[in-house]
Amino acid sequence: MAEEQFQFTAKAKKRLSILAVVGVVLLILGIFSASSNSHHADEASHGEGTEQVAESHGEEAHAGEEHAAEEGHGYHWSKRIFANLWINNMYFVGLALLGVFFVAIQYVSQAGWSAALIRIPMSFGNWLPIGGILTLLIFWFGGHDIFHWTHEYLYDVNDPRYDAIIAGKEGYLNTPFFLVRMVIYFVVWFLMFRWIRKKSLEEDLNGSSKYYYKLRGISAGFIVFFAVTSSTSAWDWILSIDTHWFSTMFGWYVFASWWVTALAAITLITVILKEQGYLKIVNIGVLHDLGKFVFAFSIFWTYIWFSQFMLIYYSNIPEETVYFIERLSSDHYSIVFFVNLILNFFFPFLVFMPRDSKRHTVFLKIVTIIVLIGHWFDFYLMITPGVLKENGGFGLLEIGMAMIFGVAFLFVALTGLSKYPLVAKNHPMIKEAEHHHVF
Repeated sequence: MAEEQFQFTAKAKKRLSILAVVGVVLLILGIFSASSNSHHADEASHGEGTEQVAESHGEEAHAGEEHAAEEGHGYHWSKRIFANLWINNMYFVGLALLGVFFVAIQYVSQAGWSAALIRIPMSFGNWLPIGGILTLLIFWFGGHDIFHWTHEYLYDVNDPRYDAIIAGKEGYLNTPFFLVRMVIYFVVWFLMFRWIRKKSLEEDLNGSSKYYYKLRGISAGFIVFFAVTSSTSAWDWILSIDTHWFSTMFGWYVFASWWVTALAAITLITVILKEQGYLKIVNIGVLHDLGKFVFAFSIFWTYIWFSQFMLIYYSNIPEETVYFIERLSSDHYSIVFFVNLILNFFFPFLVFMPRDSKRHTVFLKIVTIIVLIGHWFDFYLMITPGVLKENGGFGLLEIGMAMIFGVAFLFVALTGLSKYPLVAKNHPMIKEAEHHHVF
């Protein structure tokens, strides 16, 4: 089999650079718009407050200011930047992590059908160190804006803002332990990714089956660590934003969203590379199976979504229903709530239900792009209401920030993909992939 090498051409880099510039321009315009709107809102609020002071000798205005100070939830437009940084960071960290998980699960299950394309998800793992640094930096500079539990006064019984519920979680939810867990997650994930990649490349050079058995062992270890940390990281980084709320299904829910996103990205890049003349060994049966994975796990995501929603709705406990009430009662978030379901369930379910649609690259590209966008909105809906409350918005700022992260991720992944053979040529299952057909 002739060795294939992906060429990350100057033309492709130029296109990505143009997209990045457009993203930066949209982001700047979005920040300007958000700061202007915030300034106008402050002026209007100040005007109303002045009138109230004149009418009520300052008693009501003073009470409002005191209440805001007690709550510690004062809104500033910079909060929206931190919220969007966190949304995109979580989205692309998950994409990188689940790319490595895809590779690991193929080795552990001894899958043959995917042997020709595992270098694509493997390239996603190159984003992990960047994602780790960004996670630390965003938490360092924006932790108080994103995570309410980071405020020390919540744990002081002598402070009027003391919160008994949050204080009860201090043993797990405190900044030093939170940072230690964060560092452990990224260090272990990245080291195991590098180990898998190293053995896979050695297999290319030396061609012995001992590398395959070694990769199975490393992958099994990664999956065990991933099984625990995918949930605990979801609790730490997303669930703890709504500190009072809890759901025993949340780890599974975030995993399902990350997993479908990764499957859609793998499918989309595989189709695009094949259309450009790469991956000649990947046949229509493999593309069909990728489509089935996206179809099946879109339903799995919906199953988890509905199970969480239905149980909370049925039990009707105020401590639990508040999460959905906050999203459904808002004019802004309620739209996103239903868009999320349409993009991530109804659209892929209806389009991919016929067998033939999963064998046509046009449908594969359309559905996977919609799923990638849809699950970005899923993370938007998980994070924004908890951080910004009723001050959330969607506009140029969100689009520009997502474009910048998307271009940066693609640049890192494609650069990594261009540094080693596109197909693992001495993979013992490569012949099975070459002759893989489904009907």
